[in-house]
Amino acid sequence: MSSLALAVRDSSTMLRRNLLHARRYPSMTLNLLLTPIMLLLLFVYVFGDVMSAGMGGGADRSAYIAYLVPGLLLMTVGSTTIGTAVSVSNDMTEGIIARFRTMAIHRGSVLVGHVVGSVLQSVVSVVLVGAVGVAIGFRSVDATALEWLAAFGLLTMFALALTWIAVGMGMVSPNAEAASNNAMPLIFLPLISSAFVPVDAMPGWFRPIAEYQPFTPAIETLRGLLLGTEIGVNGWLALGWCLALTLLGYFWSKAVFARDPK
Repeated sequence: MSSLALAVRDSSTMLRRNLLHARRYPSMTLNLLLTPIMLLLLFVYVFGDVMSAGMGGGADRSAYIAYLVPGLLLMTVGSTTIGTAVSVSNDMTEGIIARFRTMAIHRGSVLVGHVVGSVLQSVVSVVLVGAVGVAIGFRSVDATALEWLAAFGLLTMFALALTWIAVGMGMVSPNAEAASNNAMPLIFLPLISSAFVPVDAMPGWFRPIAEYQPFTPAIETLRGLLLGTEIGVNGWLALGWCLALTLLGYFWSKAVFARDPK
């Protein structure tokens, strides 16, 4: 077999391994999935009327549901990848990686299995959160099939980028608890983005923090695709962030994995 065929075969094996782990131990995925769902329900049914009125949408919370769901979809991606950091850390600290190093398998297949498995879980989680959003009133009647496809592509690219970053975080963490803590910015950053309120409504000193980070342009691009709002340069910024984070996470993870164990 060629080296490419071996890499694909071994990566597929590692993917099946990670999917089996996710199926047998679903508590981590479910706990991380519940966070964006609970925030969605909280902000819609507790704060929805007030937030909608404050944003000029009157007392009808449907306007705020439309504003909120795109941000929560991207927050779901960030939440899901925390499980990747924990899973990678467990592999690094429990000895299985040392065993894999002694076997005749493609070395990069271990990382590829984690990444592809995490992206698939992120896509499933996004679909579930999106279904909850539709159930409580989210509608995207003006989006074309091409815009829906572009929105799905953006979510997948963002999941790939954050997954590589999470893999790097997991590899440098001494244990699973540290990996979970190191990956917390992936949940925290959406909270200080434009996911819940417009950037223009934030205090002047705080606005740059929300504006110059990866989640805000991705959220605004997703809103533009699904709701027809202005995208402007946010689309290019979102693609740039996805590419930069993917490359950073990939080369970081590859460099750490290539080190000889101490």
